[in-house]
Formats: sequence, C-alpha cells, structure tokens
Amino acid sequence: MTQEREPLTDPVAMRALAHPARLAILNRIQVEGPATATEVAEVVGITPSAASYHLRMLAKYGFAEDAPPRGDGRERLWRSSSRTMSVTRKPEDGPEVRTAKDLLIKVMRDQAAEEAARALSALDREPRHWLEATVFSRTILLVDSEELGELGRRIDELLAPYRLTARSRDEAPADARVAEAQVNLFPRAVRRPHGLPRDA
Repeated sequence: MTQEREPLTDPVAMRALAHPARLAILNRIQVEGPATATEVAEVVGITPSAASYHLRMLAKYGFAEDAPPRGDGRERLWRSSSRTMSVTRKPEDGPEVRTAKDLLIKVMRDQAAEEAARALSALDREPRHWLEATVFSRTILLVDSEELGELGRRIDELLAPYRLTARSRDEAPADARVAEAQVNLFPRAVRRPHGLPRDA
C-alpha cells in the first residue's frame, strides 16, 4: 500500500520550508539517512550552527525529527520524518496561502533544475546501462483539464512504488541507486509576442 502525500496548506510551514538550505538539508537526510548538523553542513556549504538552526526549523514544522543515536550517543542525529508532502495551487487558496505556495514551488523547481543540470554534466561518467535508462524529455499535449488531472494521477501511481520513502533498500535490486523523476503538468500560458525590434 502506498502512502498518500499530504497537501501542504500552512503558509508559515511552507515559508519555513521554502529556504534553499532547508530543502537541501531535507534532501540530504531523505536520500542518505540520518546525519548530524555538521554532516549536513558540509554537504550544504553552511556552518554547523546554521545547519543546526535549519534542522530545528524543519523539526518544528514536522519535516525532520531526532534519529536514534549511534556510537556513544553524544552526537545529535536527525532524520527525515515519515511525512510526505505535495504542494499544489487550489482555487480556494487565499492570498497568503497562494503566495507561500508560489514561493515554495519556485524554490523546489529551482533546485530540481539544478539537480537535472548536475546529472546532465555527469552523464559522460555514467555506465552505459544508466546512460541508456536516462531520459530528458518534453512533450506538448492537447488535453482538457480532466485528462490532465487523470494523467497526473496515473503518473503518480506509476512512480509511487519506487519512491525512496516507500521502498526499503533491502527490497530494491542490488544495483539500485537514487534516481529522480521530475514531472510538470500545466496548461501553457499564452505567449505574448515580443514585437519586431526597432532599427537603431
């Protein structure tokens, strides 16, 4: 059974999450597991004290939590909470919620674009079987709103069993590694013509 993603509606929580360092920290503990503030600081490129502050903020809004200690238990370990989330604009969203959602979506899309660019620049170092499995595609659709919504639900159902939060590493094939699917479904906005340039 797959876990339903919780739609985010709290503007304060969304603004708290819409910080590039916090999203990067959350990504680190989701992908690589529990870590200390110092360990995430090294990955994100901030000081351990700043990382500790961001981890506390993630915990305050339910995105991170204390992890069981390791070794002598003197270091505080953090892990991603089991909370899975989605952020989608709704017609009933008030101005504050809409603004918070737009901010979070923008930061998430910026980080997704960075992740895709990093993958693209590393493709020459990938083994042939991973290179052949990698897809960067863009498809222009002709659909109504119901069809677009149904397409999104079907894609989500297809991806759900493979989500990092839904599949343990023990269940995955031996050569499995972290991959990423980026899906954007949206009605295209009208493109306004620039007009002809004037002669100097």
